[in-house]
Amino acid sequence: MRSEMRFAGFGGQGIISAAMISGRAAALYDGKNAVLTQSYGPEARGGACNANVIISEDKIAYPEVVSPDLLVIMSQEAFTTFGKNIAEGGTMIIDQDLVESTEVPANISLVEVPATRIAEGLGNKIVANVVMLGVISALSDIVGKDAMLESVRVSVPTRFIEMNERAFKAGYEYGMGVNQ
Repeated sequence: MRSEMRFAGFGGQGIISAAMISGRAAALYDGKNAVLTQSYGPEARGGACNANVIISEDKIAYPEVVSPDLLVIMSQEAFTTFGKNIAEGGTMIIDQDLVESTEVPANISLVEVPATRIAEGLGNKIVANVVMLGVISALSDIVGKDAMLESVRVSVPTRFIEMNERAFKAGYEYGMGVNQ
């Protein structure tokens, strides 16, 4: 089974980090194959960026995301650029604090998450990307919850592990509430 994920937003939101954490979780902790590609503008912060992850039980022969099953959008510009390119039946997760979801494709699941607000409530909006990883783990079986959380732990500096664990758990709880 091949799953395609795209994370999109602007530089400084941890878009590429979230994709790397997802790929690491799949490859190192779930025993799957994963491929990551990334793209970002010349700006260090604030420029458009996106990262794509393909996860599969089988070998990945073609490393390009064609039509993501899971699309995480964390900026309005990313929504405008990528919002229409999602697989039929796919799931789009948006940061409702930063994205107005206009013209959403039919036949997809739209999940609006106050990721930035949740992160700010935890003390630092920089962990909004990890909130989104928790939501992904609650809504999808692409990567297991324990694998994703362990990948978060090994991917952040030691002094930020606790904050990121709290962000992941808050996102997971939010996602579980969406599922009910």
